[in-house]
Amino acid sequence: MNVTGHDSLKARRTLEVEGRRYDYFSLPAAAAAAGLGDISRLPFSLKVLLENLVRLENGRTVTVDDIKAMGQWLANKSSDREIAFRPARVLMQDLTGVPAVVDLAAMRQAMVELGGDPNKINPLSPVDLVIDHSVQIDNFGNPQAFAANVKKEFERNGERYRFLAWGQQAFENFRLVPPGTGICHQVNLEYLSQVVWTTDEDGKTIAYPDTLVGTDSHTTMVNGLAVLGWGVGGIEAEAAMLGQPISMLIPEVVGVRLTGKLAEGATATDLVLTITQMLRRRGVVGRFVEYCGPGVAELALADRATIGNMSPEYGATCGFFPVDAETIRYLDITARDPARVKLVEAYAKAQGLWRDADTPDPVFTDLLELDLGSVEPSLAGPRRPQDRVSLSGAGKGFDAELPRLAGVNALRTQKVRGTNYDLHDGDVVIAAITSCTNTSNPSVMLGAGLLAKKAVEKGLKVKPWVKTSLAPGSQVVSDYYEKAGLREYLDKIGFNVVGYGCTTCIGNSGPLPEPVADAIDEGDLAVCAVLSGNRNFEGRIHAQVRANYLASPPLVVAYALAGTIRTDLTKDPLGEGGDGQPVYLRDIWPSNREVADTVASSVTRDSFKRRYGNVSEGPPEWRQVTGAGGQTYEFEDRSTYLALPPYFENMPKEPGAVSDVIGARELAIFIKTESPAGEYLISYQVRPSEFNSYGARRGNHNVMMRGTFANIRIRNEMVPGVEGGMTKLMPDGTVMPIYDAAMEYKKRGVPLVIFGGKEYGTGSSRDWAAKGTLLLGVKAVIVESFERIHRSNLVGMGVLPLQFKDGTTRQTLKLNGDEVLDIVGVADGLRPRKELVLRIRDASGSTRDEPVICRIDTLDELEYYRHGGILQYVLRSLLKEAT
Repeated sequence: MNVTGHDSLKARRTLEVEGRRYDYFSLPAAAAAAGLGDISRLPFSLKVLLENLVRLENGRTVTVDDIKAMGQWLANKSSDREIAFRPARVLMQDLTGVPAVVDLAAMRQAMVELGGDPNKINPLSPVDLVIDHSVQIDNFGNPQAFAANVKKEFERNGERYRFLAWGQQAFENFRLVPPGTGICHQVNLEYLSQVVWTTDEDGKTIAYPDTLVGTDSHTTMVNGLAVLGWGVGGIEAEAAMLGQPISMLIPEVVGVRLTGKLAEGATATDLVLTITQMLRRRGVVGRFVEYCGPGVAELALADRATIGNMSPEYGATCGFFPVDAETIRYLDITARDPARVKLVEAYAKAQGLWRDADTPDPVFTDLLELDLGSVEPSLAGPRRPQDRVSLSGAGKGFDAELPRLAGVNALRTQKVRGTNYDLHDGDVVIAAITSCTNTSNPSVMLGAGLLAKKAVEKGLKVKPWVKTSLAPGSQVVSDYYEKAGLREYLDKIGFNVVGYGCTTCIGNSGPLPEPVADAIDEGDLAVCAVLSGNRNFEGRIHAQVRANYLASPPLVVAYALAGTIRTDLTKDPLGEGGDGQPVYLRDIWPSNREVADTVASSVTRDSFKRRYGNVSEGPPEWRQVTGAGGQTYEFEDRSTYLALPPYFENMPKEPGAVSDVIGARELAIFIKTESPAGEYLISYQVRPSEFNSYGARRGNHNVMMRGTFANIRIRNEMVPGVEGGMTKLMPDGTVMPIYDAAMEYKKRGVPLVIFGGKEYGTGSSRDWAAKGTLLLGVKAVIVESFERIHRSNLVGMGVLPLQFKDGTTRQTLKLNGDEVLDIVGVADGLRPRKELVLRIRDASGSTRDEPVICRIDTLDELEYYRHGGILQYVLRSLLKEAT
């Protein structure tokens, strides 16, 4: 795929670094040619977007007017201009990556059926898929835990792993990082990212900023390394993978000016929880956040990555740090190619992307300030990442939440059968140093190890009701624990390594010990988890745990020792030491200097070089996995994990004309065993204990379409007073599951429409929220407003997104579900944002017309819709090239 366009602005220049020549697209030259004025104080993150526009300007997808809009942004500090962004690469994890590879496999099959060459179907942008989201903590607290969990992981996911191994062999431009290596964000930070990307084109080497989109919202961790990227839904990622641009508004940019330095005892985790609370209060949804000020130089790159990781929690698209001397130091210690490190520094300075002490702060839409010295030890909980509480106030905060959590005011106790202890409201039953936010950060990870060492030396032990786990974000972490001599102490108090991957944070915390689980249920207790992750929503970490607290790794260990969230760790003892005397947190908390010295002596370049030198090998279990198939994949009819999707069934070589929607019915808006997905799995002799998760089965549309509107809390106004994925089949009036109704409508040849409110699609599993909608037979979604990515994904699947005019809602239209609907104006010529007519015929036979806006926003999106979706568009384009 070409990475350059027309160069209408004559901005192409040459940069020589260490005797090698690179072509690049000069921002100062482009700014002068386009009349942008002085762009030196344009936010660094927007300079990266500007370079993308300058390099890819082609008169259609990107125009000179798009580039000029950056000058208007500088004048107004905002813009309503929509631009097309093409990231350099795509990052995937396995839960969201499997369905993308399934779609590629389906495209290959369709290419064969259409008489084309299946080898033409490959990612056009580089794709890295890291298998990291499938390991669960079934075993813990013993030296065999890691091996036992790996064994179980491969038993559960053998079919998916064989499929991915096939994809690695079958596709070009597709790299696979095997399970057991680490979490995608940390592997991306420590190895995959280059800061400046290069591509050979027409005999020249083109240098440009490393940018990406990822199928995990915490792709933003790499913003700390000056790599611009963010999380997207699977369909948007597939579009990028297939060389299509991503539509986005030029964002507003909120600056956070940092001053001072962290005080003794404060950690990067405390800092990010403070920032999350601050930015949530200000409101940064849909905006970029960029960090500036002298305090930036006081933060190690791993601290910056911790802050970048939490961007989704404070609501921002990204949390960006520019290139500086610390960036270069990190690239060097993580064993990047020395020539690449030299290029990064030279390129950043040539492009005005370099920051140092003399660099003035950019111009921002809004600016906040934070003195790092004001940050205090903190947690966040019990249910939202922005609910920061001071360490001293955590216990009181839980007590205040108890009536909401449990419906009681007084603390309760329950005997744990077969033990000599009781369980109480507020007790910590899960203490997890879990991959993602903090496991890339040696200071907090080694801080946890040092605290464990001091705890063992004092004779402290973890409380017996606590399930402990350590899931490093990469194998490098285990190396520096060994080098620092701390691994044995973590093992002694139960923080044995359970796996390398995303665990507790996504609910892969595994079962609690049976006596503890039974006591929770018998006493209806409100128990707690303390984890070093980024998500703590109610019900996410474990179904039996109502209160979840985010904390630094050292505090995770401390709460495991204390055994309850109700202890004030600033003044109450953690427990009794071996001498019978009380031991306080202050007695075992390592000093900042102690942590810094340990980091300096144990985190080495050699470890990164060794661990990532053979990154594709994987553990012995992976090396025994063999991919089945050749150019195309042979899907098994009875598989409940993988199935050939029907997107290309009976697809002609040329698209037909788009048509109006006539005679539609409302479907509605809204894995448990009684759900349609559960019944489907049971019909294939899959026991409920083996359901695994929706995430693991995203490669099978038969499961996922049944789960599309199956959330147990969703409400459909067609069936008042009923929670869950139910609707009313019309005109019969029969109440039934949405999936069953959709299939009945399909038999009857009735198209379907969904109505919704504001920001429709927010919080959804993005790829299947659109894919499932299509497969259920929905032709249009009509709402007050769309979540940006979901609107794009609906178009990408060939579903028509429509928006009411201001003042009109489903309530003002008095819809009750018995209407018959037509959408008129599509067939006579569709164009972006065209006004269409929604014709409503109610049960009495009366008809009324309401205007709705077609939210197909660009010409490229119109092409996708005309072809029936982005996959069909790309397939037909490649078919034409092949013939």
